[in-house]
Amino acid sequence: MQGNEEMNENQKIEKNKESTDDFDFLKEKIKERPINKKKLLKNTIITASMAVLFGLLACLSFLLLEPVLNNWLYPEEEPEVVTFPQEQNEMLPEDMLTEGTTTGSDETEGELASEVETDVAASESSVEETGDERESSVTEASEDVVSEYPGQLDAPELNEEGMNKEDFDDGHIGTEETVPIEPLKPYQTQYEELYKIYSEVESSMVTVTAVHSDVDWFNNTYQSEGTTAGVIIANNNRELLILSRKSSLDGAETIRISFCNGVDAEAVIKQYDQNTDLAVLAVELKDIGADTLESVTVAVLGSSISSGMTGTPVIAVGNLFGYKDTVCYGMVTSKNNVITMADSEYKLMTTDIYAGANPSGILVNMSGEVIGIIDNSHNHDDIKNLLAAVGITELKGLISKLSNGEHIPYLGIYAQDISAQTREELNIPQGAFIVDIDMDSPAMLKGIQKGDILVKVGSRDIKSAVDYMNVLRNAQAESSINIVVQRASVDDYKEMDFVVQVE
Repeated sequence: MQGNEEMNENQKIEKNKESTDDFDFLKEKIKERPINKKKLLKNTIITASMAVLFGLLACLSFLLLEPVLNNWLYPEEEPEVVTFPQEQNEMLPEDMLTEGTTTGSDETEGELASEVETDVAASESSVEETGDERESSVTEASEDVVSEYPGQLDAPELNEEGMNKEDFDDGHIGTEETVPIEPLKPYQTQYEELYKIYSEVESSMVTVTAVHSDVDWFNNTYQSEGTTAGVIIANNNRELLILSRKSSLDGAETIRISFCNGVDAEAVIKQYDQNTDLAVLAVELKDIGADTLESVTVAVLGSSISSGMTGTPVIAVGNLFGYKDTVCYGMVTSKNNVITMADSEYKLMTTDIYAGANPSGILVNMSGEVIGIIDNSHNHDDIKNLLAAVGITELKGLISKLSNGEHIPYLGIYAQDISAQTREELNIPQGAFIVDIDMDSPAMLKGIQKGDILVKVGSRDIKSAVDYMNVLRNAQAESSINIVVQRASVDDYKEMDFVVQVE
């Protein structure tokens, strides 16, 4: 049995071998497909390029749509236009007396004389009636006293007002206790009132700090700071605008504003004028807390052309001796000193206030209004330490342009008026005389010379230096303007035309 079983198993094995050999031709060997490196690199480059292109398109779309979406989701108010209205020249007293006169002056004088006579007669009659009434009142008072003391010879003696003379002499009636005299009290009261004005103006003053980065001898970097005074002149609902000196901020990496409550904020230069060295700085309202906005105030710009200003008291506030937050009291000594600058003309006020070498700040009148911007650069050598200021009236137009970020037109011409007598004696055409011109200025580069006479700028005839300044003040920067001058020749004046580009 066992042998049969082994035989069967052997037969099965042989049979399986035979079946396996029958399908040997169907065996296959699967080989891995080789990697195409060029195609893989090409696909990788295409994928990366598409990713970069998609990223650039996404960034470009974001940059273009971000302002639109931001304004749509968070709309901002447009800044208000800052304007400081120009003032008219004040009417002199002699002009007021002559204004409104008529040919019927004789009749007017007669009417005035008759009215004066009537008033005098009425006043005399009233005086006589008053005297009679007073005598009758005194008499009645005396009779009442006599009736009160009948039969007495030592009745109290009365004075003219009907009072007991003895009591009056003894100091019991009609007298008060004597008050000790304090000779310094009026002096103290005066300075207390001046301090009240200063405390109101102080909230509109700021300290402007220019931060510079310097390197010492050992290549170590350190920061240096320079300070100047500034005054808050406007709030346009987006920025707080501050008027300050520009030269103190040259080369500054950052500009820091310190307010009256000790809070600091960064500022940027909105616009500046190279002639007057004035700049308007802007501080974003979002960078200032609500407490600071409530603490500060906007300064009120007054007038510097009042006829009675000379000899009046003023207050100087700012950086007067190299230290911030200083104040001095004094008075205006003169106000009609003309400062001729390129394309402009201003008035300089002088005071009796002693200051440092390079003060900055404002002059304030007794109403707390700004009447001048402190500037000692125009002083003579003998009064270089006496405080001076440029009148605010002539600066209002300039400050308005700077506050709105407008460029100040510049040609570089110094112009003065020609008197009628000089014009007749020398046979000079009417216009503005060019006394000087800035080197490499637009006017000089186009051929305009010192000694020429401006007769026409644009479409307007020029008869004085003020006419030229008004035309240029309204011109647009980077625009071309036609200028006509009269230039002296051998026998006469020759007209010349120039086209100058305003900077």
